[in-house]
Amino acid sequence: MTTLITGARGKIGRAVTDRLHAAGLPVRAASAHPVELTAPVGVEVAELVLNRPDTFPAALNGVRQVFLYPEPEGIDAFVETARTAGVEHIVLLSSASVLGADAETDPLASHSLRVERALTGAGLPCVTLLRPDAFASNALGWAHRIGRNLPVELAYPDAHLAPIHPDDIADIAVKALTGTSLRGRAVTLTGAQSLTFREQLAILSDVLGRHIPVETISRVEAERQMGRFMPAPMAGSLLTLWAAATAGPAAIADTTETLLGQSARSFRQWASENSTAFRTH
Repeated sequence: MTTLITGARGKIGRAVTDRLHAAGLPVRAASAHPVELTAPVGVEVAELVLNRPDTFPAALNGVRQVFLYPEPEGIDAFVETARTAGVEHIVLLSSASVLGADAETDPLASHSLRVERALTGAGLPCVTLLRPDAFASNALGWAHRIGRNLPVELAYPDAHLAPIHPDDIADIAVKALTGTSLRGRAVTLTGAQSLTFREQLAILSDVLGRHIPVETISRVEAERQMGRFMPAPMAGSLLTLWAAATAGPAAIADTTETLLGQSARSFRQWASENSTAFRTH
């Protein structure tokens, strides 16, 4: 039963591909840029652009399961092609943001929510929804300033999050694709510990062996800075989320401990594994 992995160039997609292949299961790694994929020997590679339906039939041919990244543009055509191809199970990498009261209008949440609704309303044999909250790897957004010994500027340094290690998400995704305990469920995923941005930076300081200064800036300034890298509505959505998160510790949802019976990887572990990204350069 071949499993198609979308976004196979990404950290989680690569990890899911590697785990399934190591288990001896047939995998097809898909990307919008397949020539740039580095897949294990024996893994098929396919072109798949999630907003280009002409790439769907070949990528889905002979596939029975899909690990899917959310892309609302083209999702209806993707679902129809998957149904025609005989796909039996789709595991969607969604987002915990879809659970928010304003998910339908929020620019972050609505992206994933539209895909969830398209999948669950399509009459597919089985859909599993994985809804991770904050990724530990979001801390890479600080790498440029930390690597140049500049202070990290934050509007809400005391916002609480429960960051999840990307490898934990990959382990849970593999379980969803290969077992029955998660099949057809919608699960919200977090790390096992609530940490403020300030506490995450303190861990990075400890790992790097040097002080990382933190400066509080205004929301207006944060919006200006973030607007260089993302649309203004998305920046505003994140800042509103972080402002609300200053109220207290983040709720801990399902983790690899509750779902797989294995300890969740910590933010400190992620920081140690990725410390070179923050080194002075």
